[in-house]
Amino acid sequence: MNSSFKNSAVLHRLPSALSAQLFRSAAPRRLQSGEALFVTGEPGDGCYRLEQGLLKVVITSPEGEERILSMLGSGTIVGELSMIDGLPRSSSIFAVRDCTLSFISREEFAECTKQHPEIYRYLANVLAGRLRETDASVAAASFLTVKERLARALLELGELLGEADEAGRVVIRHKINQSDLAALAGVARENVSRVMSDWKRRKVVTQSGGYYCLHARETLKRSLEIGTPAPPAPSSIRNW
Repeated sequence: MNSSFKNSAVLHRLPSALSAQLFRSAAPRRLQSGEALFVTGEPGDGCYRLEQGLLKVVITSPEGEERILSMLGSGTIVGELSMIDGLPRSSSIFAVRDCTLSFISREEFAECTKQHPEIYRYLANVLAGRLRETDASVAAASFLTVKERLARALLELGELLGEADEAGRVVIRHKINQSDLAALAGVARENVSRVMSDWKRRKVVTQSGGYYCLHARETLKRSLEIGTPAPPAPSSIRNW
């Protein structure tokens, strides 16, 4: 599955008043870059709101191959589905940057939803949105070429982490190596090297000081307009 970089966790779109009510008694939590928030198989004992920093959602194959499903920015709430279905975590969450979070337990969540049952209406709406995002990711992994997958990953990284300069270029203000980019796009590392070499030669994407710079976003976007298929029939929803 290809990755999605939007703040798509289920409770992220709660109105601010409800979100504030839900986290009014939250406990603070800090993570250093590279530290795990939770890992696959752990009990779902509560959920977190990311106040500051950057997280990544990761799954690992039996062979140890890592896939990055999503990058999550400030305001995202993660881990909430385990409180609803009672199942263990189905993926792992790691800090990409130093993070500050707020934590509430399953018991606190249950008590708040008793007082504010309208939370479940937002759950239903956003679960539908997550399913659509999952379908789009499945379609990308099934039909897009390596170059199109990398274009999609870089454009979405630019939206989440990018800063535009006076020349209209977007600098991704996070150092990403080719292994990370391969995991984000769901392609082999050697393919990343080949495509990036071509883009650097053509001044579509360059790299300076460890930061990628998108010089020709329209070129990247055009490849997706040509190659992106319609999403397939609904598939599964991942439990973060």
